[in-house]
Amino acid sequence: MHPDEAHHRQPDVLAAIRGDLANSHEWVARAIVLAFAALSGACVVGFTVLCNHASGFFNSWTQRWPWLPLVETPALCAAIVWVTVRFFPGAAGSGIPQVMVALNDSVEPAARRRFVSLRLAIAKVVLTAAGLLGGLAIGREGPSVQVAAGVMLHARRWLPRRASINPHALLVAGGAAGIAAAFNAPLAGIMFAIEELTRKIETRSSGLVIAAIVLAGLIAVSVFGNSTYFGVIRVPALDWSFAAPAVLVVLGSGLLGGFFSRLLHASLVGTSDRVSRWRAQHPVPFAAACGLGIAVVGLVSHGSTFGAGYSSTRQLLEGHADMPLLYVTLRIVATWLALWSGVPGGLFAPSLAIGAGIGADVSLMMGWGADTPALIALGMCGFLAAVTQAPMTAFIIVMEMVDGHAMVLSLMATALAASLLARWLARPLYPALAAAQLAKLQQGKAVAAAARAATPATTPTPAA
Repeated sequence: MHPDEAHHRQPDVLAAIRGDLANSHEWVARAIVLAFAALSGACVVGFTVLCNHASGFFNSWTQRWPWLPLVETPALCAAIVWVTVRFFPGAAGSGIPQVMVALNDSVEPAARRRFVSLRLAIAKVVLTAAGLLGGLAIGREGPSVQVAAGVMLHARRWLPRRASINPHALLVAGGAAGIAAAFNAPLAGIMFAIEELTRKIETRSSGLVIAAIVLAGLIAVSVFGNSTYFGVIRVPALDWSFAAPAVLVVLGSGLLGGFFSRLLHASLVGTSDRVSRWRAQHPVPFAAACGLGIAVVGLVSHGSTFGAGYSSTRQLLEGHADMPLLYVTLRIVATWLALWSGVPGGLFAPSLAIGAGIGADVSLMMGWGADTPALIALGMCGFLAAVTQAPMTAFIIVMEMVDGHAMVLSLMATALAASLLARWLARPLYPALAAAQLAKLQQGKAVAAAARAATPATTPTPAA
């Protein structure tokens, strides 16, 4: 048979079916992976419910005792950091850089458990919820990536030995499912997997990723319903007069997002300055100081900077929020202090809140009352894209969260432009943090190897 004919020959249907059914271990592996995909979605849903209750408790307490954050927030912040440093160092921060490190081919399986595991997933859920119980300006979406990836990676222990599913595919599928369930945005989960976790999805693992996203999304929809986070924004017919405020939103969100990303990188990686040395040597007192700063900022902002910021963002979109004059600045400071303290927590939701404030400020400055929801949506998209430098993920997240299909082109252009502006100011945040953690891991291995080489071999002493 000519090679070209063999290449274009269609498969034998019966033979293909018999071949698939004969691989019983593959079907068992697929069933196990699907079960863990559903479990990861359920874990993210439970995580969401726990965080919502924690934020609700904090709000009810502060309404009764407005001074309580001055005591509760520093104490909880210090306690969370102590537990994290002492027992779960891999749970600190967002969780997305840890998944990126675990996906690196140079990381050995034994070392991978230091960044992603079922144990860390449980700790991440509890510690992040505790942070929201203290009013910290952190999000749960980035941690959801590490939580779902840890649950999915645990499936490896139950797979048949001959299964072709590798840990890389499980991590990518889990991380994507975490975003999909956290935002109730399946398309964002797929784009996040491509933009942040891996530059391409192999053909044999693409079905696994999509199946994990579908199951995790179904679990989220079954609990929360098929509704958007912030309702449906009403966008009037936009004309060229909308261009000037839209450009201001793009410039403001892109530049502020780039500077914020650069600030976070310098703070979290650390430099040789005195404050960074104090943070490294005394993490618990440093966390208490950050918690006190967060409490003060929250009281100055009349409580608007406490928590992830979902309520503030929704109120801005609905047009009846009385935000403080410096809301954007105060929210940036509160988020920076919370992440700098070292507690487990993400920046997706706070970034959306900051972006919403930028859009509302531009609308107020330009007098565009009718188009305020559209400008707020652009600000959310632009700031999130600038901080993460993942424009397509940011665009899809905001579009699905506000049901902004009428603004597809505007949101996409905003995300791309803001991400470009931020790229001139800062490196992509998550890959930079992952590279820092990977360098620290390799440095630790080198030090351990040098110590072993310097230890003299013990030889038995000859008898006298």
